[in-house]
Amino acid sequence: MGLSIRNQFPGIVTSVTAGEAMATVKVRLAGGQDITAAITTDALKDLGFAEGTAVKALVKSTEVALATAPVEGLSIRNQIAGTVTDVATGNAMGSVKVSVEGGELTAAITKGAVDDLGLTAGSSVVALIKSTEVSLAAA
Repeated sequence: MGLSIRNQFPGIVTSVTAGEAMATVKVRLAGGQDITAAITTDALKDLGFAEGTAVKALVKSTEVALATAPVEGLSIRNQIAGTVTDVATGNAMGSVKVSVEGGELTAAITKGAVDDLGLTAGSSVVALIKSTEVSLAAA
């Protein structure tokens, strides 16, 4: 199955915390970073995710925000450091490719944000991704 979601990271489930309706699943990515996904308990049961399960973490580029440094005092738990490798902008939006340990991710952000943050190839950034915006697929 082909997907339009370009941010796809292989990893291994390291912990699962299930509630009545939702569960948090922590995944160790191939590059060594941890990412947390919030998924329904129905999905958790249907897919059989448990510690040690190989998965792919999927994140749409529109769900990736960028900061120029780690951010404190924020509810967003997924913060992945990287380096900008390419910036393409149009009149309103930009596509920013970021090299991270073990791969690359893309963030779709406004042209104004690209300009305000001064993003160019070589810029250090931190990708911010809410756990509710991370989907998991069996690997």
